[in-house]
Amino acid sequence: MTNIEFEVLIDDSLSNVATIEEFKSVANKSLLSMVNDFEDAKWRFGKFQNFLWDNVAETALSANERKALISQSHTSLVESAKNLRLSDSDVTGEGSEIAEIFLYGVMKNHFGALPVVPKIFYKQNSQDNAKGSDSVHIVVNGNDFTLWFGEAKFYNSIENSRLPSIISSVLNSLKTDKIKKENTIITNVSDLDHLGIPDDIKTKIKEALKPRNSIDDIKHIINVPIMILHECDTTRGAIDLSEEYKKSIRDHHIERGQSYFLKQLSKAIEVHKYEQVSFHLILFPVPEKSQIVQRFTSLASMYKAT
Repeated sequence: MTNIEFEVLIDDSLSNVATIEEFKSVANKSLLSMVNDFEDAKWRFGKFQNFLWDNVAETALSANERKALISQSHTSLVESAKNLRLSDSDVTGEGSEIAEIFLYGVMKNHFGALPVVPKIFYKQNSQDNAKGSDSVHIVVNGNDFTLWFGEAKFYNSIENSRLPSIISSVLNSLKTDKIKKENTIITNVSDLDHLGIPDDIKTKIKEALKPRNSIDDIKHIINVPIMILHECDTTRGAIDLSEEYKKSIRDHHIERGQSYFLKQLSKAIEVHKYEQVSFHLILFPVPEKSQIVQRFTSLASMYKAT
């Protein structure tokens, strides 16, 4: 399922696109590569910003707040902006919240996921609940469900020096105490009851996530989407969505995906039943990180002041 507004270059198991033998039989890793398009020979910054603001409420407002403001789009943006941190690090270029919002949009529009814990909302309103994954979602499929604990980063590049930090975050989020904490938040906050999940599935979710249950029993339903927005020289130099450009990005993302998962695999011993967890690396290139961060924070500050 996908209703994403960006062109998808790769959406496949790593085993199907890998160029090195080590990944040919790996079943629990996938790669999603997407790109924005161009207009008048320029990368569409406006389209990217609109995607952020179209999806900000999914993570900055609770389910009750979103429901109450469903017909008040401007008020929804204002209230969402009030929960954005816009810390000094964001202003100077970190952009962590941008990556989190983008991931929520991808989870909703590409994976059909439900935002059971809107993380920016809880980071703003409860520092205790802020710890843990950058996104928490549930995907309902028929009479079953899967858990999604996401990581989101906005980097100046995706060269090898940048990969260890996100790998550490991913593996740390899969520690038993971290998963139990996330499960407790899912079942304790009210959002789960306001997402239109059928009662029988909701009961099944709450039963599976009870603290007394072993995390080993749910490892097979855990998915980890790893969103990396990154600056890209090829994208900076492009003027249209040509086949040459798309091939260059596709090849680069396959190479970077393999490098990332090789490094993660070297530390996999830290996670019990690692092979049962599904990992989804999501890569999205941008021409200039600072311009995106500045435009977003400027608009967010304006909404905050409204």
